[in-house]
Amino acid sequence: MMRAVSAAETAPTTRAWAVEAEGLRVRAGRHLAVDGLDLSLGPGVHGLLGPNGAGKTTLMRALATVLRPAGGRLALLGHEVGGRGDLREVRRGLGYLPQQFGFYPRFTVREFVEYMAWLKEMPKAAVPDAVQRAIDRVGLTAKADARMKTLSGGMLRRAGIAQAVVNDPAVLLLDEPTVGLDPEQRLDFRELLRDLGTDSCVLVSTHLVEDVVAACSAVVLMHEGKLVHQGTPASLVEAGGDGHAGDSPAERGYSAILRRHRAEAAR
Repeated sequence: MMRAVSAAETAPTTRAWAVEAEGLRVRAGRHLAVDGLDLSLGPGVHGLLGPNGAGKTTLMRALATVLRPAGGRLALLGHEVGGRGDLREVRRGLGYLPQQFGFYPRFTVREFVEYMAWLKEMPKAAVPDAVQRAIDRVGLTAKADARMKTLSGGMLRRAGIAQAVVNDPAVLLLDEPTVGLDPEQRLDFRELLRDLGTDSCVLVSTHLVEDVVAACSAVVLMHEGKLVHQGTPASLVEAGGDGHAGDSPAERGYSAILRRHRAEAAR
């Protein structure tokens, strides 16, 4: 099992951060959902936490190049993101699972993942093996030739994860990936995350604090569009105490950090 490591240990030394944001501002409609965010992420699995409305999904969409920054600086894999430049090279190195993703209902799982590999401009000769590997990794081998419309909610989510990892992305963005997964599938998913984070920068947005503690090497906590905590799972646990809300040490640390931030903001 991957041990918890500090941000300094996970930081690249001779190359750029996989994700680097400075004063990043991103709008969701007319609302400024990400407001002056400073964030640097290297290899490893980073858990993105925060209450509803914190700006997590907007940040994920900006990192996936779905939304353009409204201000500040954003660089992905050493490439500046913003303006009207060509993002194709950046997107080849990304994997993204949004909260809700579209698909053709009559596609089989294999056809769906193949189609997404084609959209990512993967070399044609590499696609069959990459697709099979992605399907195997998410535990859908027996359903590879089943039509998407016949899958359960949890299986659909796993198919979405398969398309996100098919190109072995350098930056993998997963927005609420465990929705619909049963407890056993969540345990399998944690193992997959640890494997993916060995060489890639993985950012997982979730409300499940325990998943972050179990599978992530680092924690990012947002509130009202701003970064309020970045550290290891251990630092999250240490932030709380018996007097804070939560059923576990990690949940108590999460609530303690938010409470302190709100108190400071109110001054």
